[in-house]
Amino acid sequence: MAAELKPYPGYKDSGVEWLGEVPAHWKVRRLRTIAEMRVSNVDKHSRTGEQPVRLCNYVDVYKADRIRTGMPLMAATAASEEIERFRLRPGDVLITKDSEAWDDIGVPALVEGATDDTVCGYHLALLRPLSDCVSGGFLFRAVQSSAVAYQFRVRANGVTRYGLTHNGIKSTWLPVPPSAEQAAIVRFLDHADRRIRRYIRAKEKLIALLEEQKQVLIHQAVTGQIDVRTGRPYSGYKCSGVEWLEEVPEHWRVRRSKRVFVPRKELARPDDIQLSATQAYGVISQQRYEEAVGRKMVRILRHLEQRRHVEIDDFVISMRSFQGGLERAWEGGCIRSSYIVLRPVTRVIVGYFGYLFKSLGYINALQATANFIRDGQDLNYENYCRVDLPFPPIDEQQSIAQLLDRTTTAIRSAAERYSEEIERVRECRTRLIADVVAGKFDVRDAAAALPEIDPLAADEILQGREEPDDARASRRKAVAAAPKEFGTLARDARGGTEYPEAKP
Repeated sequence: MAAELKPYPGYKDSGVEWLGEVPAHWKVRRLRTIAEMRVSNVDKHSRTGEQPVRLCNYVDVYKADRIRTGMPLMAATAASEEIERFRLRPGDVLITKDSEAWDDIGVPALVEGATDDTVCGYHLALLRPLSDCVSGGFLFRAVQSSAVAYQFRVRANGVTRYGLTHNGIKSTWLPVPPSAEQAAIVRFLDHADRRIRRYIRAKEKLIALLEEQKQVLIHQAVTGQIDVRTGRPYSGYKCSGVEWLEEVPEHWRVRRSKRVFVPRKELARPDDIQLSATQAYGVISQQRYEEAVGRKMVRILRHLEQRRHVEIDDFVISMRSFQGGLERAWEGGCIRSSYIVLRPVTRVIVGYFGYLFKSLGYINALQATANFIRDGQDLNYENYCRVDLPFPPIDEQQSIAQLLDRTTTAIRSAAERYSEEIERVRECRTRLIADVVAGKFDVRDAAAALPEIDPLAADEILQGREEPDDARASRRKAVAAAPKEFGTLARDARGGTEYPEAKP
């Protein structure tokens, strides 16, 4: 897209280091000279004697860069003078003023529509453009650009929590082109942004579809609905006597869970390393977990008598992890005594049970053993014991684990590839906005060539909303068809070929 654009014929030094050169006929002005700023003090509380309002909060701005009339907003109250001062108008720009992370400072959202009772909430600053200087659409794109965002971030005060002062916001420098060029820039960037968002949504749907297909494959394999060795159902089935399993292959057994895994009683050993139980990575060393998430944690290995020893291939009941509370241990060490460590009491293929404990059918059955409504309620061994387990022959456990290792690895690789593509496109969008707002490219001709009615404009309305019925139906159809393709996927996995790309 940017390759087709040309620079302006002449440039001048902006006098601002992080803006560099700007087109010769543009101005560079401080924010205080082109917009009025109002910092809200309206909080989330409702008080007697105040008027009801729809409160636009920090999260609304942070998660959606457009504020529209139909958005669900918090109900609160405000004094009449607060409503008058902080009522939102189309063309206003809201920015996040305070945050726990320095790079979350100055995140903008453009008000495209708002009711008379919609007001700006606490921790936000309201920027109202001066109509003879700048449009709301251009101000939004300017604040969104990396050059302006950088100024906000270096001006933020704080150590554990960061905030922008009034002067820090008002003294920020922005490029200001003539009004006709502002309109062209907004038109061009809005169109480009819609195309990029549509691309990202398509890739995100593919990732979600891959995850759903993976869950279907796991469930069908671990419950015996498909014989992974042939890719077809087994020749005969029997009633399992277990509600969540229904039928199982006639030669499979169903065993009481306490006959398969029991609590490990051994306390921590002096040379044990500290482990972390995580949903994303299983039970791994705290050091590996810190490397995976990119942050340091307090690592204090004391009171070994209050910790439990963990062996590789044990399972740890991860307590409040109700979306799959049994985590496989990939490393040995010790963990807090509040966790329950399970060890096998019979010969098992741990890989099979690793997939079984993460299957949706098993998780739903585990959740049904308690209501999990009371705050702080934990999973425990009693919950585990109340869910009976399918127990295929050992060789079939091995076959299922090996197949699922291959297929889930291939699916994960495909999903990671799509995620990387999304990240690259987002980086391109950031660079495009920065270059166009700073005048590195002249987009006037490109904007003039765009259609009067943008067919992609309707897509923005769906942003942050539920998928339309036809999209959901398409996803359900694709997921329902996934088991029919199990045989092909199994053969592909055994052959070492890449998982076929999902189609939208």
